[in-house]
Amino acid sequence: MKFKLPFLAAILLAPIFVLRAADKPNIVYILCDDLGYGDVHCLNPERCKIMTPNIDRLASQSMTFTDSHSGSSVCSPTRYGIMTGRYAWRSTLQHGVLKSFASPLIAPNRLTVAGLLKTNGYYTAAMGKWHLGFEVGVGNQYNDDNKLPPIGTPVKDSPVTRGFDSFFGTGGHGKIVFPFIENDHVGKYVPPVDALPLITKRACDLIAERAKKPEPFFLYLPLTAPHLPIVPSKEWQGKSGIGNYGDFVMEVDWTVGEVLKALDESGAAKNTLVIFTSDNGCSPAAGTKKLESVGHFASGIFRGYKADIWDGGHHVAFFARWPGVVKPGSKCVQLICHTDLMATLADILGVKLNDHTGEDSFSMLPLLNGGNAPTREYVVHHSINGMFAIRDAEWKLELCPGSGGWHAPRDEAAFAEKLPPIQLYNMRADVSEKTNQQGQDPEVVKRLFAELKKIVADGRSTPGPVEKNDVTVDVYKSSVTKAKLNPMEE
Repeated sequence: MKFKLPFLAAILLAPIFVLRAADKPNIVYILCDDLGYGDVHCLNPERCKIMTPNIDRLASQSMTFTDSHSGSSVCSPTRYGIMTGRYAWRSTLQHGVLKSFASPLIAPNRLTVAGLLKTNGYYTAAMGKWHLGFEVGVGNQYNDDNKLPPIGTPVKDSPVTRGFDSFFGTGGHGKIVFPFIENDHVGKYVPPVDALPLITKRACDLIAERAKKPEPFFLYLPLTAPHLPIVPSKEWQGKSGIGNYGDFVMEVDWTVGEVLKALDESGAAKNTLVIFTSDNGCSPAAGTKKLESVGHFASGIFRGYKADIWDGGHHVAFFARWPGVVKPGSKCVQLICHTDLMATLADILGVKLNDHTGEDSFSMLPLLNGGNAPTREYVVHHSINGMFAIRDAEWKLELCPGSGGWHAPRDEAAFAEKLPPIQLYNMRADVSEKTNQQGQDPEVVKRLFAELKKIVADGRSTPGPVEKNDVTVDVYKSSVTKAKLNPMEE
């Protein structure tokens, strides 16, 4: 049985107190696409050759979370976690990403952060790259990424059916042009080189418009850059001095500056929570080897890149600016995950989530308020190939012998080299994951493995009753790893 979203949200939420509209902060969530931790100059000053003055300024006005992780090392599953507060590997997506036009990953009866906010008096808008599936045309006839639907083609299950009042953006990526969806139909085609400027303008226009309204607004701004195709606008070409990728990152920085300027000029900045982050690490397809040859390390000190289970795949920049609440220039070293947005917003609004919502979401509000106690004990990581890792404040256990993704050694090569089928790193002493300690600390391996199995079996990592995953989840993924770990369960 399918419920209308407002009704569903009403039964899932139990209000504790109600904030007046004037007291509720506007929320702007800027999600870059494939921006590496080391691409932000203030986070990697000695090994970053790209200037990011606007992002650096935002950081100086924000709390910087130095141990922040995306829910996956690739796009679609991370976005699912942001929107639902639930790890995507609990859904039908066990590896890889969705096509641009695919069956929607978010079930129609699952509350999203947009639905949560809309039910609590917010105007909710999404602009940019959705990449969580929607069907285009009759019977999703345009599910081939090489097919281009005509302007006006209807779109089923777009973001406006998942809690958003409006949507302007793309399903995924276009090789030549982006088909931009306007709410529930194909609105126009845009060359990739013009996509980021267009999204930026629409976002700034929306801020100016909504700042005049009495109700607060939520702007979810998932950018299309600096993901491939790497196509900086003409005015940015050559600006970085290290090639197109550096130029494109600088254009992303410009977008951030324009959004911040729009908030300032509209008067909304003083009551707006701005969050800036990325969906995963930098893609090696950006030419990371060439970038490293000129002294730019897009993953900073972390090992690996996008798609990998190593931290370069999912350890991402995360800044939160909230005037009057968050101390400017402060830092938080506690472990957080993108899935934590749902519980954080509920906490801000003073509402209690139902047990069937945000199963992997822990509120960051105590941290934003200046607290320094851990808000979560573990984060579960997932690579493009579906490999698992679990992390606590000190240790990280990886259930694969290689990167779990694209970086060398890939798992097949690692098997051939007879590397250990699992990896264990002390992330306090060895944040670059250089020394595998799986043989020296077997008790840590057993403890973390048991905790991972419990998190999977319980259908949640937050306190509450056991929930069901949408499909059977195999944490082993490979027969070699399974053979190694099975004795631990005896």
